[in-house]
Amino acid sequence: MKILLGAVNAKYIHSNLAVYSLRASAGEYKKDILLKEYTINQQEDEILKDIWKSQPDLMFFSCYIWNISFVKQVICDIHKLLPDVPIWVGGPEVSYDAVAFLEENPQVTGVMKGEGEATFYDILSYYHGSDRYSCLADIPGIALRQEAGVTDNPWREILDLSTLPFSYADMEGFEHKIIYYESSRGCPFSCSYCLSSVDKKLRFRDTELVKKELQFFIDRKVPQVKFVDRTFNCSHKHAMEIWRYIKEHDLGMTNFHFEVAADLLSEEELNLIASMRPGLIQLEIGVQSTNPQTIEAIHRKMDFSKVAACVRKVQEKRNIHQHLDLIAGLPYEDYESFRRSFNDVYALQPEQLQLGFLKVLKGSYMHEMTVEYECQYKEKEPYEVLSTRWLPYGDILKLKQVESMVEVYYNSRQFSHTLPFLVEKFSCAFDFYQSLGAFYEEKGYEEISHSRMRRYEILLEFLREKTEITLEEVKKLLTIDLYERENLKSRPDWMSDQRPYQKEIREYIRLHKLPKTVHIEVFSQEALLFDYEKRDPLTNNTRGIKINLFCTE
Repeated sequence: MKILLGAVNAKYIHSNLAVYSLRASAGEYKKDILLKEYTINQQEDEILKDIWKSQPDLMFFSCYIWNISFVKQVICDIHKLLPDVPIWVGGPEVSYDAVAFLEENPQVTGVMKGEGEATFYDILSYYHGSDRYSCLADIPGIALRQEAGVTDNPWREILDLSTLPFSYADMEGFEHKIIYYESSRGCPFSCSYCLSSVDKKLRFRDTELVKKELQFFIDRKVPQVKFVDRTFNCSHKHAMEIWRYIKEHDLGMTNFHFEVAADLLSEEELNLIASMRPGLIQLEIGVQSTNPQTIEAIHRKMDFSKVAACVRKVQEKRNIHQHLDLIAGLPYEDYESFRRSFNDVYALQPEQLQLGFLKVLKGSYMHEMTVEYECQYKEKEPYEVLSTRWLPYGDILKLKQVESMVEVYYNSRQFSHTLPFLVEKFSCAFDFYQSLGAFYEEKGYEEISHSRMRRYEILLEFLREKTEITLEEVKKLLTIDLYERENLKSRPDWMSDQRPYQKEIREYIRLHKLPKTVHIEVFSQEALLFDYEKRDPLTNNTRGIKINLFCTE
């Protein structure tokens, strides 16, 4: 029997942990599994052809918020080509409304609800003729289409994570992909917008198993491993054991990504983090809002003063990339409240600031509260908020402008000298990004894909037309930002003329026996040296160092 286990990822660089975990849990049927990963950017015809050529006897598809429409279309069409092949689905996008999904998608045989490893094995056992179950309808954790209608069985008891086999047999095919890994399931918190809040039973994988599996990644010099644990540091003992292990066994190649609650970080954890190699780990911190009423309404526990103190403590050693998240569209957060939340988080200067918009997920408490919150959201995934009682659609549009500008100018880390200077000229950081976003819309730039150099030009155009800021200082800072990133092959017109200094530059490089890869930039009587063999491990930028170019003794 040939079993196709399919995933449709958002990007090529992503991998799907679920299908690898299912395959690893298939026991004696593992040899029959054909695992296929596609992306939503592929042509559907390409995927249909690949599945049809595989001629599977049984198909399973992993369903998420980012791929459900695409997967449903693939299922609909592949069923026409292979009408006798049973099709099963699983994942969070189908688990919480399984009966409705089956009623709306007659091509689908059944839904695996919740954790799928044990359910997947039982389904394979049935199709292979095992007497484990006399009929499919006896298998717990599924919703099944039958002649009399849809049977919706109770959810299966949650699994002991330590009993699950390791998801990865080798790293073949993962050379250019992010690896995902979990050492726990469930979440101690009850955030109303998150499906992890549905499962209150937090479970950890045995740390000795985790260490062996992390060593597998370290030995193979995997570039990045992302932990999918919802709050990695909710257990101090668990976090410390794993962080100590990866520090002690680090080969200087692998980066580990963790989602943490910053206000839970202990002094011991902070000290351990401070001692790590730059780039060994990175932290994602979900702040979401700094409005206390909002935090209470979404059932979240967060002390922002502690978050801020921990973020700043981590920043002291300049060895950890920190990614802070905000969510627009939460209850009791209007435009001004979100503006304050944004400025609070921006003041912490994380390496990345993610401004996201509320997704109203089936099965979440937020979904139940849509009427009370007057929450309108898109009918199609990702079910993004359109308006709330506190935030009209017009304000959502303005926040979209801020999101876009933060992504282009702040998160790119290409304007690290220029942005602090400019933000100081505005009433606050939020107003700078909103003004810049409004300028993009006014000029019709927002729908155009711009080159990196064009982004610099648009910024200068904005400052020239909408502010009274002197551009000479800005041009200097932009020049530094550009050269810290790379040694330019051609200079934009707005940069200062360097021809008068070429003799001194050549002489300085000769006297100091510098490689040809360095760049020296002169600003009046000040000169900066950029050495591209010396880069910041967090940003990959070099740093301009002041030199005395005009004194050659």
